[in-house]
Amino acid sequence: MPDLKSLCRATAVAAVTATTAMAAATGASFVATSAAMALMSVAPSAAWAQGARPRIEKAADLPRFTYKVAGPLEDIVRAADKFAPLAAAIRRDTQGVLDKYEIPDRATRRGLVTQIAILDYLEGRYDEALARAEEVRGLQDKPADKLLSGLRLRTMAAAAKAHGPAGEAFQRAVAEGIARELAPLDYAVIANDVRELKEGAELIGEALVLGRVREVMQPIATRTGELSSDFAPGLVNARFALLATLPLKATLVAVFGSYLEAHKVVKPDIWAAREAVLDASGRTGRKLTPVRLAVWDSGVDVALFGEQVVRDAKGRPLFIAFDKYSRPSRSLLVPLPEAVRARLPQLQALTKGFSDLQSNIDSPEAAQVKKLLSELAPADYKKTVEELNLVGNYEHGTHVAGIALAGNPAVRLVPARLEFDAGLHPDPCPTEAQTLRDAAAAKATVNFLKAQQVRVVNMSWGGDVRSIENALEQCGTGKTPEERKKIARVYFEIQKKALTEAFAGAPGILFVTAAGNSNNDPAFVEDVPAAIVLPNLLTVGAVDQAGDEASFTSYGPMVKVHANGYQVESFLPGGARVALSGTSMASPQVANLAAKLLAINPKLTPPQLIRIIVETAERTADGRRNLIDPKKAVEVAGRR
Repeated sequence: MPDLKSLCRATAVAAVTATTAMAAATGASFVATSAAMALMSVAPSAAWAQGARPRIEKAADLPRFTYKVAGPLEDIVRAADKFAPLAAAIRRDTQGVLDKYEIPDRATRRGLVTQIAILDYLEGRYDEALARAEEVRGLQDKPADKLLSGLRLRTMAAAAKAHGPAGEAFQRAVAEGIARELAPLDYAVIANDVRELKEGAELIGEALVLGRVREVMQPIATRTGELSSDFAPGLVNARFALLATLPLKATLVAVFGSYLEAHKVVKPDIWAAREAVLDASGRTGRKLTPVRLAVWDSGVDVALFGEQVVRDAKGRPLFIAFDKYSRPSRSLLVPLPEAVRARLPQLQALTKGFSDLQSNIDSPEAAQVKKLLSELAPADYKKTVEELNLVGNYEHGTHVAGIALAGNPAVRLVPARLEFDAGLHPDPCPTEAQTLRDAAAAKATVNFLKAQQVRVVNMSWGGDVRSIENALEQCGTGKTPEERKKIARVYFEIQKKALTEAFAGAPGILFVTAAGNSNNDPAFVEDVPAAIVLPNLLTVGAVDQAGDEASFTSYGPMVKVHANGYQVESFLPGGARVALSGTSMASPQVANLAAKLLAINPKLTPPQLIRIIVETAERTADGRRNLIDPKKAVEVAGRR
């Protein structure tokens, strides 16, 4: 599938992306924007004229807009006179979407209202910014988001109203406002989010803020003279980050750092008491049956897992692999260019640095990451980000495998490799021929796993229809957003159908998939495989060591259980151990549990496995989380 993404948030690529996407802050989503104001809007429908509001059932149903742009996009970001008409059009279009459509998805509404709130702030409408920030807070779902939503924007707006949007008094008022708001809050609820706020402030730099504008959006604008509403919002976010957030870098680092320093409390770990470690010796009275588990991911360093790897008669690992063009490959790991391989130890140290930053650990590796990204030269942005992406992909499958195999001497690993694109420009570009190859590769992979008698498959990856549209625009395919929408839908349905048929054709395999790290509903954004409904597929969300919902985890009715996906330690290729975060780390916890249940009771079917895992999980009081309990699940499986 084109534009597959790994669902690991604490890799280098995730940290870079999180910082670049909105350096400040407030979780703005996509909206219609313009750079030169030659607006080509969707015409109002008859339904609008009659007063009925069309209902948006899927993210792909949102209206698209196209805007003419000319010259360097960076000028629009920097110049007030060029940005002013852009701001007026964004306000009109964003409010129009909110007014003209019924949007049941709260994450989408949050993004639209946030975009207007950012414009309010940039235009000096501080009372309006404060009011809209409160409106966004009312649309939040997660406990931490309800407490922290719009924290920076609110304090910045209040400080700017009193002192103007710059200067020593403004900076002091922002710091005091944040400290005042944080003081009465429950540290256990907000701790992870505050660490992430500090991390984002530490990493932000001008090259990072403008990198996507220069390297992703500018090529589109130069080639076509226009940007769609999928890319143009980046200009607004970049201006807000450049003018409003970057000058506050030291202030934000200091205030969040002070709060964390004053609350050195280690959250309780609920997972140790729930852990189920199987014993191959038979002393527990249970005879274990070998269980084959596949890690369908970016590849695995099988040297780390010894006898747990399934091998052929000649002692060679049994695996299937496809490169990013869906061509068969004989490589167990993502091939690295020689220049990257020569620097792999240093690049893997950066992975640890990102992890340490997320945990608020002041390590040499964390200092190296901060220096690299905050001082990044514009000319180095593309190379640096793509290199970090590539190494993150290289590491991903091995880290996932270490989680999936832990504590189960009966599990046997069968790697299935696919390849995530690491470039800022799509490679390959979506085409019908490539889509059919992707679909064939997916079916071939599942058929191979069936032939190898695999019982559990972990899939810590995903993709959606809007990402295909974005890739089409970058590749110059389709003249209008509506044309790209139609093409993307065709390609997406081919891919979704292939995966669904492959899974359904393997009813004896339990497929476990990550929910996603977009803090939204996988069903609404049509993320696959997370949004596929089958009796042998289980979608997993992420919580932390205390069972609190991770800031990044997607949620909704598709997510049946939650597992630890926050700073989970496992292997990198070569054997180093690093803690990473993401639903990528939560999903293999559940795959691990399913394999343990099968080792104890190999007669269990995928629907029975799902039932045991879901029914023995602990439903939290707020109804949002269903925390797996491996010990209880193993006890139930042993009685069946």
